[in-house]
Amino acid sequence: MNWELPGQLLLDLAVIITVAHLFGAVARRLGQPVVIGEIVGAILLGPTLLHGELTEGLFRAGTRPTLQLMADIGICAFMFLVGLGVDRTLLSGQGRLAGTVALSSIALPFGLGTVLALYLLGSHPASHEPVFVLFLGTAMSVTAFPVLARILTDRELIHTPIGGIALAVAAVDDVVAWTLLALVAALAGGAGDPWGLLLALPYAGCMIWVVRPLLAGLVRRRAAAGRSSRAAGAAVLVVVPAGVLLSAKATDLLGLHLIFGAFLFGAVLPREGAPVLRRRALPWLERLCSLLLLPVFFALAGMKVDLSSMDATAYGELGLILLAAIGGKFGGAYLGARANGVHARHATVLAVLVNTRGLTELIVLSVGLQIGVLSRQLYSLMVVMALITTAMTGVVLHFVYPPEQVRKDVAGNGTKLRTDQGDPARP
Repeated sequence: MNWELPGQLLLDLAVIITVAHLFGAVARRLGQPVVIGEIVGAILLGPTLLHGELTEGLFRAGTRPTLQLMADIGICAFMFLVGLGVDRTLLSGQGRLAGTVALSSIALPFGLGTVLALYLLGSHPASHEPVFVLFLGTAMSVTAFPVLARILTDRELIHTPIGGIALAVAAVDDVVAWTLLALVAALAGGAGDPWGLLLALPYAGCMIWVVRPLLAGLVRRRAAAGRSSRAAGAAVLVVVPAGVLLSAKATDLLGLHLIFGAFLFGAVLPREGAPVLRRRALPWLERLCSLLLLPVFFALAGMKVDLSSMDATAYGELGLILLAAIGGKFGGAYLGARANGVHARHATVLAVLVNTRGLTELIVLSVGLQIGVLSRQLYSLMVVMALITTAMTGVVLHFVYPPEQVRKDVAGNGTKLRTDQGDPARP
């Protein structure tokens, strides 16, 4: 046994945690989501800085498999939390509006992404061109539900109608985006063979119609038996991690990716047991993710980003990527909202909000790199796009919906979204 490896691993973790904390704190001071700073810090740990000498000196080959395992567990835990956070009541009374805006904010960037992919094939040849085209369209369509929720909370919009509809749109976007990504992963994993996805459909049905009722029955039986809060919490601490890992492994065996099983388990977990879950399991899981596992994921993702050799061609491609990503999301959401009678100002706010990509986009891009759909150079450009679109959300939102306007709307009940709700249309 190489006794140097444990010490090197501890050193690597200390560096990763420290960099993530410092850059996250800087981002917070600048009014940006913490994830922006964490991703920037991770990129600077990679070959972008000092042409990779820092990376090779700190993160040696012997420790990287362990770090990768921790990163995989981290994104599985995060995707479970995302699935658990998908609130089905968000669509109550707003199903048509949320559905229309979500689909339009997916369709337009997806279409622009596929057109861009056909152009990029000239400089980034792919072994499976249809898979590459589908993937790039999917990557353009992502909205980061967790980062968006944080932005809405910070801007005091979380409990307003515009905040509720933005979360509902992001929730629908997430489900559609993960479904599209599952299709891409199945096609890429089987060299165009969709059997993995076909087998995933009955698995999803089993989770929804078999596993979920079984979990709900378990919660009811324990409540009826008058089990103590401590006993209930202990059961949760066993069932939830085991369920997440088993579900993740199941989708991995189906030829998809670990994240789909973790997300699905979170989505089907009965909300009846949520109080015990949130009190006993979620606090430590969220802290473990945010303080250790996700920073490790960021660090490994950053090691694959190399911006040190960008030339005029790369900058041109980055401009096209940003145009398709920002224009597609903004245009699709704005047109979908206006078609449903939403005021122009609120339609603009909604379009700005759904451009948030953050960590969700980074996970999608990492999957694309793992399954061989993205080249390292294109992956690097797409990560920059994720950073820019997330960072610009708060900045643009300050101008299109400043805090004084938010307070004025709330005080005057001006947060009603549509002209058919009794408010006169406002330019």
